[in-house]
Amino acid sequence: MDKLLVHGDSTLQGSINISGSKNASLPILASTLLSSQASIVRRVPDVSDTNYMLQILRALGAEVERSSGTVRVEPSTISPEAPYDLVRKMRASICVMGPLLARVGRAKISLPGGCIIGDRPVDLHIKAMQGLGATVEMEGGDIVLSAPDGLVGAEIDMRGKHGPTVLGTDNLMMAATLARGTTVIDSAASEPEVVDLADFLVKMGARISGAGTRRIVVEGVEQLKGVEHNIIPDRIEAGTFMVAGAMAGEGVTLKRVRADHLGAATDILEEAGHGVKFNSDGTEVHITPGASPKGCDISTAPFPGFPTDMQAQFTAMFATTPGISVVEDTIFPQRFMHCSEMKRMGAEIKVDGGSALIRGVTNLSAAPVMASDLRASAALVLAALRARGTTEINRLYHIDRGYEHIDEKLLQLGAKVERVPA
Repeated sequence: MDKLLVHGDSTLQGSINISGSKNASLPILASTLLSSQASIVRRVPDVSDTNYMLQILRALGAEVERSSGTVRVEPSTISPEAPYDLVRKMRASICVMGPLLARVGRAKISLPGGCIIGDRPVDLHIKAMQGLGATVEMEGGDIVLSAPDGLVGAEIDMRGKHGPTVLGTDNLMMAATLARGTTVIDSAASEPEVVDLADFLVKMGARISGAGTRRIVVEGVEQLKGVEHNIIPDRIEAGTFMVAGAMAGEGVTLKRVRADHLGAATDILEEAGHGVKFNSDGTEVHITPGASPKGCDISTAPFPGFPTDMQAQFTAMFATTPGISVVEDTIFPQRFMHCSEMKRMGAEIKVDGGSALIRGVTNLSAAPVMASDLRASAALVLAALRARGTTEINRLYHIDRGYEHIDEKLLQLGAKVERVPA
């Protein structure tokens, strides 16, 4: 187990490449199970979540080869049972449910684990599979789904308590590709990662329309083929480094981005007084800190609104931004565990229910802090860049779930960071 030492008052400058999207890679890797033919997926980030997914695919019987960011999956023969010791480590492992059920008519999956940021139920995934005709039973902590005669298209609403579910939409879309008839997904998630999955499935031969809107239509086909695909850039990693550039930069350039995926983060950075400039085709962005930054109010919402996966990082920025800022998380109202750790560094933050009121301070001070989830740990790294002294960030495995070599990228930009054994 590692920890990260961040020597504060760093100045960031230069350019880095943004990795492929972790949240797009996971369902796309799972969807390779829908065909018996081999698929090649490029720009898969080297993070622990994708490594777990590849282990799950191997455990299900697929042949998996990885060379740098390129993954080849050949699932000619697969088992319907995903092992508990792997599934428990990552919530997104539930997205093998749809492909297994569609391909072999059965899926046995342990209730998944992952980071704890509030209530993230799997009931919508189960509802979706039942809507396609699957029977569902619970056996000793396992979800057992069966559809021996195949799945049948239906109209299914995927709206949850806090809005559409991304992984639920993914699971249903994957399962529906091989169902008989037409499936209509109402209240579908419209995130770019859902669109990337749909693009991959269409390459495989699926008939999908409406991805990126709240209503997706899937016309079932008899079989799918293996294909090649490049994963979209990780908009959350890009947003995190955009904030880093605003907090501690003297001109930071991020390459391999998508401007159309970063609208909400761009709007808030500009509202706060920072400079954000994309090149003509939107694949590079240059960040410059504002001379007179100011606080803002944020409320998370499904895409194209402000992403819940970015609120912790912006909280870190507002901690040293003059004035008062309010951050509200309407999707995961309990996702403020990073605030108590930032207060140890001198931040003035008051959390009340699903909101945080932040009064910007001039300086933060280094302190030993504990990462509690993936995005909270990124926020602590950002805060540490602006703190006086050396901040020790423990439980670094959280950040390794979703950021590819974050310490190396920070070093490229001139930060003073060290990964050391805990």
